[in-house]
Amino acid sequence: MTGKVPKHGIILSAGLGERMRPITDTLPKPLIPVRGQTLIDSILDRLEAVGVSEVVVNLHYLGAMIEEHLRGRPNPKIVFSREVDERLETGGGVRKALSLLGPDPFFAINGDVCWLDGLTPALERLAAGWDERTMDALLLLHPTASAFGYDGLGDFLLDPLGRAQRRNERQVAPFVFAGIQILHPRLFKGSADGAFSLNTLYDKAAEAERLYGIRHDGEWFHIGTPQGLAEVEEAMHHMAFSSPQK
Repeated sequence: MTGKVPKHGIILSAGLGERMRPITDTLPKPLIPVRGQTLIDSILDRLEAVGVSEVVVNLHYLGAMIEEHLRGRPNPKIVFSREVDERLETGGGVRKALSLLGPDPFFAINGDVCWLDGLTPALERLAAGWDERTMDALLLLHPTASAFGYDGLGDFLLDPLGRAQRRNERQVAPFVFAGIQILHPRLFKGSADGAFSLNTLYDKAAEAERLYGIRHDGEWFHIGTPQGLAEVEEAMHHMAFSSPQK
């Protein structure tokens, strides 16, 4: 399968949002509004626009607020995966929801990501770049140097074939993971129940040369703190006037 848009997706919405306090003392991070729209609604709009028909939303911290917020939304169809006893982190959260996602590749998006598309929507570009024969995971990567509000060392390097490798401890990587990806259920084969990070599965896929990335050609914003949120709002306001974005 190459270029077929997945019909299922999952939005990872169970995080604690600790660095966004005091905002997240009473509001889960996916419900934070940016330019008048919550982060999770913006993500759902994009998934709906590319033809995704069913989206799993995992819940833990203030999950009832997210569930109530999304209750009246008709499309895409939303199914909730509740992590009641413990937060399962990114890997465990997706693994728990696999039975709801079906046997085919699916989008997995962090519930707090904020981005602007380039000429072609990022989700379309991921779908077009997906190759089931060679990939278990395809990550959207943004150039570290132009990631708004991000001051880390980056996450991944790309080889000429698009295979992703994690930076070593002393490296500065040219790309940061944008929190947007396509995953195949087989990536989770052999993984155990309970909490674990998707990073452990990325490492396994990279070792097998089945972890790939594509470069985001739009804008990507890191919203880590309340001050960062205000800076993102201002930057997006200026960008909306300087160049049309989808």
